[in-house]
Amino acid sequence: MNKFVEFRNKAVENISKVIVGKEQVIEHIIVSFIVSGHVLLEDVPGLGKTKMCKALSKTMNCSFKRIQFTPDLLPSDLTGIYFYNQGTKEFEFRKGPILSEVVLADEINRATPRTQSALLECMEEGQVTVEGNTIELGKPFFVIATENPVEQFGTFPLPEAQLDRFFMRLSIGYPEYDEEIKIINRFIEEEPLEKLNSVISLEEISYVQKNYNKIYISEDIKKYIVDLVRATRNHKEIELGCSPRATLNLMKGCQGLAAIKGRDYVILEDIKDLAVPIMAHRVIVKNDMSNSRNKSEKVIENILNTVETPIERS
Repeated sequence: MNKFVEFRNKAVENISKVIVGKEQVIEHIIVSFIVSGHVLLEDVPGLGKTKMCKALSKTMNCSFKRIQFTPDLLPSDLTGIYFYNQGTKEFEFRKGPILSEVVLADEINRATPRTQSALLECMEEGQVTVEGNTIELGKPFFVIATENPVEQFGTFPLPEAQLDRFFMRLSIGYPEYDEEIKIINRFIEEEPLEKLNSVISLEEISYVQKNYNKIYISEDIKKYIVDLVRATRNHKEIELGCSPRATLNLMKGCQGLAAIKGRDYVILEDIKDLAVPIMAHRVIVKNDMSNSRNKSEKVIENILNTVETPIERS
């Protein structure tokens, strides 16, 4: 367990040199990275989404690409193309930005559904298909997609089936007063991101990604996870509940969180910590045309407060 705790501490400490006061968000992103999930960051501009992603890639010593999604972006702009090299008289493959280890899909809801689908296929299958040729993506492969929840003009909102592909939906949020003073002091003379060093090796990444699933989950905890997910399918305020993918993701997330906390077993607090970011974007709330984050999160919190825990049942 020491390797997981060390992994978490080094990552949080290093990223926190750039991002001020958002330790829980950083921790949730690290859990997603460990279990090979992907993150949707939903926030207004200027809160540090891009810096968060760059700081993560530098910390993990991973290759990084940022893709600005626009309505005229094509799937081939992501995956790459085959072009004819007149010098060698052969077709050669020119890699697209998606063939990187850490990818920032900036303002994903500004691209057309066709381009969104190309990205989400890479996330789900771990491969790209270009002109009939399948190219495996390397490991690690981690996507952080962003979208502005306020501005809807000229956007193509992600449908529920595509939202379900994201492991977590997170929000960085505005800083506290003291945190904003620290941001001014930290950035007044230099850009901390430029001096950020890599502190985690590929071997460490491979170890945590291969071994997090050995964390023990008791039968009572398994039943509680299933009870929470099934409660979304019968809730009076929910039109469409969570699928079994949510069940599996909540299980994996709890294993990853328990590991970086130094435990070889999952506890109730792990579930309560991750239920909202893993489940809220997977439900459709009744009479909510905008499918706003706040309403869906409140419904999941209500379910957490009403579903009996194993302790209560016993």
